[in-house]
Amino acid sequence: MRITPQPKIKNLWRSNKRYKVAYGGRGSGKSYGVAQRFMVFALQMPDARILCTKETQNSLSDSALAILKRVIHDSDLDCMFQPTKHGLKCINGAEFIFRGLQHPDRIKSLDGISHCWVEEGQKISQEAWDILVPTIREEGSQIWVTFNPDLEDDPAFNNFVLNTRDDVDIELINYTDNPHFPEVLKHEMEWDKANDYDKYLHVWEGHCRTYSDAQVFFGKWRVDNYDTPKDVDYYFGADWGFSQDPTTLVRCYVKDESLYIDQEAYGVGVDIDATPAMFDKVPEANRWPVTADSARPETISYMQRHGYPKMRSAKKGPGSIEDGIAFLRSFREIVVHERCKHVADEMKLYSYKTDKLTGEITPNIEDKHNHLIDALRYSIEMIMIKAKVPTISVPFRR
Repeated sequence: MRITPQPKIKNLWRSNKRYKVAYGGRGSGKSYGVAQRFMVFALQMPDARILCTKETQNSLSDSALAILKRVIHDSDLDCMFQPTKHGLKCINGAEFIFRGLQHPDRIKSLDGISHCWVEEGQKISQEAWDILVPTIREEGSQIWVTFNPDLEDDPAFNNFVLNTRDDVDIELINYTDNPHFPEVLKHEMEWDKANDYDKYLHVWEGHCRTYSDAQVFFGKWRVDNYDTPKDVDYYFGADWGFSQDPTTLVRCYVKDESLYIDQEAYGVGVDIDATPAMFDKVPEANRWPVTADSARPETISYMQRHGYPKMRSAKKGPGSIEDGIAFLRSFREIVVHERCKHVADEMKLYSYKTDKLTGEITPNIEDKHNHLIDALRYSIEMIMIKAKVPTISVPFRR
């Protein structure tokens, strides 16, 4: 067997460091080169357990299995590997395990993993990294990461590119490094380079997007350390957790045409009987009306009987998300207290969707990083109704 990876991938093959990171633009052959290396790992290591993971994997069709099969076929080694119900196995007993990280707790029980490949690393949350890394604990184990950069604050870019570590080897790999760069992609790349250079840099050269491209609240918010006045009226909003989603409560007030968010409560996996105690940590929460997500009327009823008699259902309805966001953006500014770290995270990450085929930012909003944002919308719902704000659309920027 003779495999010749491209030079930059070969540098990572030779590395003996724990982390090997290949990042850059589209069409670079990063994933193919890493799949080649993982095929070799399986052939060289009888009975090895090799984990392949990415953010969202609802089935094997969402996994790296397809590219591994293509590499095996291209290498004329189909006879050495057997498909299984849950993935792929080498005839020497080495097996590939495929897991998604959208629910990172599912990988905690994995044992004996010698090598891990994290595909599309730019999408992996810090929470998932914090669970994954200690799981790969065999002596001499390796973690390989491939990704196309998105935002500078994405954990993969921040942890591996912006911050240097002694245990990381990293290579920037772009289409110019791929001798097999497809002609059809070359045409797309050249069109972007001539007509939309910012897009070219992001998609093909591996540059990060800036927040201004996609951030819903770009330019409207800041973090500050301030004292809350004693004579303000508070507005509270709550959002209920589902599965891995958090239960949240936010407290805010209006002053000088600005919206101040000065308290938050945030918890994942909070049982209904523990929710009142969690909300009690936010001062004044049980004395003022709390507008809560109407999707859980039984939870609202429970809270009303357990210390929150003024809790009420949000009205919501068609267009309520867009109208609520537009109303929030109508404030002169949104000021987040520095203790409200989860609110600040969501303000930074709440974004418009990106078209998967073109990389373009769309007017549609991602349904994630929005649990405290939703609670904030509910909290100011009555202000918006009293102001008789007409239906308006969210201003869209490119």
